[in-house]
Amino acid sequence: QVKVYVVDVKDSEKGPKAIISRTHPGLVKRLFEMEVPEIGDGIVEIMHIAREPGSRTKMSVYSKDENIEPVGACVGQKGMRVQVIVDELHGERIDIIKWSPYADDLIASSLSPAKVLRVFVDEEEKAGTVIVPDNQLSLAIGREGQNVRLAAKLTGWKIDIKSHTQFEAMTASEIVEIEETEEDFVEVE
Repeated sequence: QVKVYVVDVKDSEKGPKAIISRTHPGLVKRLFEMEVPEIGDGIVEIMHIAREPGSRTKMSVYSKDENIEPVGACVGQKGMRVQVIVDELHGERIDIIKWSPYADDLIASSLSPAKVLRVFVDEEEKAGTVIVPDNQLSLAIGREGQNVRLAAKLTGWKIDIKSHTQFEAMTASEIVEIEETEEDFVEVE
């Protein structure tokens, strides 16, 4: 038995033709809807999915009920819910983050599992400059840039990552330029 996502159904000369996929992000969404009752009931909502099939998926989730933690609902007790989906996708890694309406929070969360020190947001350019501890730089970027690429896809923002040392080495005028273009920033402890 193979689970697939029906992308489209078209009429053809030989009758209806179904276009199916196992790489479409909709497959991940439907698998979570089947496995997580809170999503099926509409309490937890999947906001965005960014996927590189066979390798890694990042997904942002939101809870309409403040008593339900959306990430915990998707992961399940001892990771059981998400593990069923990982197994179905043959070991594809799945990062689940809590969606936020605030760009700085969303960008910081999207770079998980890396820890973020500070995020500068330029609303006009829809770009963020992220400062991470030196030992987190490669984790934030990911193998071949995968983590930051998926984070950018997930958030819809251009993301530039700098280590703390790189940030401190910037000239005063470069730092002022970042700070002047920012609408808001977050410092993460």
